[in-house]
Formats: sequence, C-alpha cells, structure tokens
Amino acid sequence: MNKKPVALVTGASRGIGEAIAITLAKNGYDLIITSRNSQLDLENVAIKIETIGARCRWLTSDVASYEDTKNLFEQITDYTDHLDLVVNNAACSYIGLLTDMSVDTWNQLLNTNLSGLFHTSKFAIPMMVATKKGVILNISSIWGGTGASCEVAYSATKGGVNSFTKALAKELAPSNIRVNAVACGVIDTHMNAWLSDSEKEALISDIGLGRMGTPQDVANTVLFLASDASDYITGQIITVDGGI
Repeated sequence: MNKKPVALVTGASRGIGEAIAITLAKNGYDLIITSRNSQLDLENVAIKIETIGARCRWLTSDVASYEDTKNLFEQITDYTDHLDLVVNNAACSYIGLLTDMSVDTWNQLLNTNLSGLFHTSKFAIPMMVATKKGVILNISSIWGGTGASCEVAYSATKGGVNSFTKALAKELAPSNIRVNAVACGVIDTHMNAWLSDSEKEALISDIGLGRMGTPQDVANTVLFLASDASDYITGQIITVDGGI
C-alpha cells in the first residue's frame, strides 16, 4: 500500500477543514476527508486535492454517530494500512440564550463537538499504536477557556475538547502519539457569517493584529503541529487568535 503520510480531516467540505486538507496535500500528505452532509462541496475539495497531486478519498460521515464512524474506519482500512494524522475539525455551534436551547440541540452539540473526538480517536488510536507514531489534533476555540455569553453549550464542549486533549496526550505519549489542540479565535468562516458588519468591526477592534483570522492561519498551525518540528510538543492548547 501507499507509504506517503495519510491524514484524516473531518468537517473538510469548507472553511477551516478545507484549508487544512489542501495545506496538508500541498505538503506531502494523502487525504481522507469527511463531512456530514455537504457531498458536492466535499467532492469539490477532493478534486482540488487531486489536482495538487495527492490521493484523496472523500466520504460522508457524521462524527456524532458511533456507527457512522465505525463504518468510516472500515473504509479507511481498505484505503490505507497506516494513518499518521487525525484532525478533528467537524463541529457545530448555537447562538442564543441557554433557556431557549432545546434538549435536542444541546445533545447535537455535545455529540458532534465532543463525542465525535471519542469516536474518531477510538478507531484511529489502534492504527497509530501499530506503527508507534501518530498525531491527533483537535480544533478547539478560545471560548473553551474563557466562555462566551449566549454560547454556553459551544463553550462547554470546547472546554471539554481541551481537557480531552490534555488527558489523551498523557495516555498516548508512551506510544509516541502526540495530541494537541488549536484554540481558534475569531476566524472569518461560514460559522461567523451571521455577524453584521458593525459586529465584526467591534470584534476586530479587540484583536491586537487588527483583523479576523483566516482558515489558512489555522491550517498553518496544524501543519506545524503535525510536523517533526513540533515532535516535543504534546498535551498543549495552542491559541491562534491574533492577540485578542
């Protein structure tokens, strides 16, 4: 089977996930990319990756579902005999008062943003242990550390992501598997498209570098954390927020 490094990127149909997948392809990785629904967008990202010269397998899969993730990894093992990098990027958000939030929406955020890490890691870890190497990177948020008004559930899940990252890093370090998280600040993606121009200006005024982050800013950090240049970094929450 192919011996190029292989990366799995979840939530890769647009935004941060797409930027990460394309950046990894440009730097020698073959890709497996997933999204819950956006089949056409996912296929378009795969075409971009293949144009670069990398192999790419795209699959619709919901990280919130254990069975979906089990089926995903059955297909992954048909595609490759090794998995070097997992980027847990798939996530969803909710803006609104906690008292207005439905139980179903709460559970959706919890299952996607936090349980999704458990699902992918459970299946990815044995593949990495078999080769005594691997990197797991979880995309988090600054709100996981500070909390955000009207984003209680999102903040809680990202706080969980940070604790998950630190604990799993200790568990997997003896197997030479590194686990880190990237805590994003205000990134200019579809998730923030609901903001008005005045709201964006207010946010930017609090950012030291005077601009919103881009998906590429996050992708560059992921590339560094996946590389040998960071092979002594594990259990860390790396903040990418422009000095907010």
